[in-house]
Amino acid sequence: MKKQVLVLLAPGFEEIEAVTVVDILRRAGIHVVIAGTVDGPISAARGVKMLADISIDQVTASTFDMVVLPGGGEGTAHLGRDKRVQRILEEAIKGEKLVAAICAAPTLLTRFMAGKKATCYPSMEAMMPGVIHTEDRVCVDGQFITSRSPGTAMEFAFELVFQLAGAARVRAVNEGVMARL
Repeated sequence: MKKQVLVLLAPGFEEIEAVTVVDILRRAGIHVVIAGTVDGPISAARGVKMLADISIDQVTASTFDMVVLPGGGEGTAHLGRDKRVQRILEEAIKGEKLVAAICAAPTLLTRFMAGKKATCYPSMEAMMPGVIHTEDRVCVDGQFITSRSPGTAMEFAFELVFQLAGAARVRAVNEGVMARL
């Protein structure tokens, strides 16, 4: 069965982190659904607009193998205030799904990650008490995958492919992309 990933988008999301993840996962043959917290085009941190595939109101985590949270200060703040996002995260974690977050977005996982290793944008570390901080560009601890910044988005995306489809799929996708991994 084809793996399915849910990417949650809110206004102010970080473009590189969202688009890179969606692109690399789709190149790997993974079904990606982008769910928006608002209707219509969603403006990113630098004004790029993306259309969601569906509304977040239509989503339950149980139908997905992974939930991904792109960062961006404003986007993360919007995701953090959205009760629907909290519901989806709780469902995913309770259902032992993979949960991935990059840049500022790992802060949204703090209450679930006590005693676990994680990485995030350096200025966000203080917002993650109880988490064991690492400076790794990408960090995997159990069902949680975290990454530091827009500059680590490609490595993050390939780690997601690795977690869902294995090393051979990473190599196959990277033949066309030629990223430094």
